[in-house]
Amino acid sequence: MHREIMSELRAIRAQMGTASQTMITGTIGEAASRETAEAHALLETYRAQIEQCEKLKVELDLIYDAISRTKREIAVLHGKSFNGEEMARVNGELGAVVGGTEEATQQILEAAESIDQAATALTKVNSPDQQKLISEEIQERVVSIFEACNFQDLTGQRIKKVMNTMKFIENHITVMMDIWGGVDAIKAHAPVVDSREEDEKLLNGPKLAGDVGHASQDDIDALFD
Repeated sequence: MHREIMSELRAIRAQMGTASQTMITGTIGEAASRETAEAHALLETYRAQIEQCEKLKVELDLIYDAISRTKREIAVLHGKSFNGEEMARVNGELGAVVGGTEEATQQILEAAESIDQAATALTKVNSPDQQKLISEEIQERVVSIFEACNFQDLTGQRIKKVMNTMKFIENHITVMMDIWGGVDAIKAHAPVVDSREEDEKLLNGPKLAGDVGHASQDDIDALFD
């Protein structure tokens, strides 16, 4: 009986040892598998972050390039158009256009008034000599009107210079707008600003050819029919 009991105890001890070894091996295996899974997950996280950093770098490079190109365009505008000499010339040309137009208009009006007075006087004189003098005066006034009309040629030349400057500025501004996404992208950020008040908002000056939204003379006449 004693030997049987001891034999059973040895068998139970052997089984316990085997079970303990199996449990330890399983625990170690599970821990190793868990650590491996965590390492893979951490590695994937790092890879995703690296990809995001690379994308961010690409976007920052694009922004840097756009800023550099915009700086170049602004430098060209500042050097060619917005310096004091160029803008002073543009203002001078526009001032000369206004002054020349006013002077020519005044000369034409004075000549027309003189012609009207001379024509009235011509109907009241019978002397051929007086009629000749008045006719010569009228001819002189007509020549004066023709001379005053020469302002149109000078005005056209001056305005052409101003337009060339404005065209140069417009081209470079268009390039800068294209750099930042085009006209539509810029319009999306443009604030609505109108400093005019009340009736001033209705004063838009004479319409240009092709302008829409203006009443024609026929429309105005129809109001009184």
